[in-house]
Amino acid sequence: MIGQEVMEISDIRVKILNLNSKIKAIAAITIDGCFVVHDLKVIQGADNLFVAMPGRKTADGKYKDIAHPIDTQTRTMLSESVLDAYEKALQENPDAAEEAL
Repeated sequence: MIGQEVMEISDIRVKILNLNSKIKAIAAITIDGCFVVHDLKVIQGADNLFVAMPGRKTADGKYKDIAHPIDTQTRTMLSESVLDAYEKALQENPDAAEEAL
C-alpha cells in the first residue's frame, strides 16, 4: 500500500464574474505544480459562498462532477483555498468587481 501524501495547491487563478449573479467567479487550481483543474465555480448559496467542482450535464438534465476530492478534508482545504483567493482578488482589484457588475 502506498502512503497518502498531502496535496499542495501551488497556484489559484480567479476570474471575477458578474457579482449580481449566483456564479461570482471561475477559478483554476494547479496541484503540486504539475496538474491543473479548470472551471471551479464560486457560487452564492442560500447562506454563504461555496465552491462547485467542474461538471457536465447528463442526459437526464442533472449535473455530475467530472473532477472532485474524494475525502472531506481535501474538499475543505480546496474550498477554503479557492474562497480565500476569491476574497483576495476582490480586495486587490476593486475595479474588477465594479466591472463585473
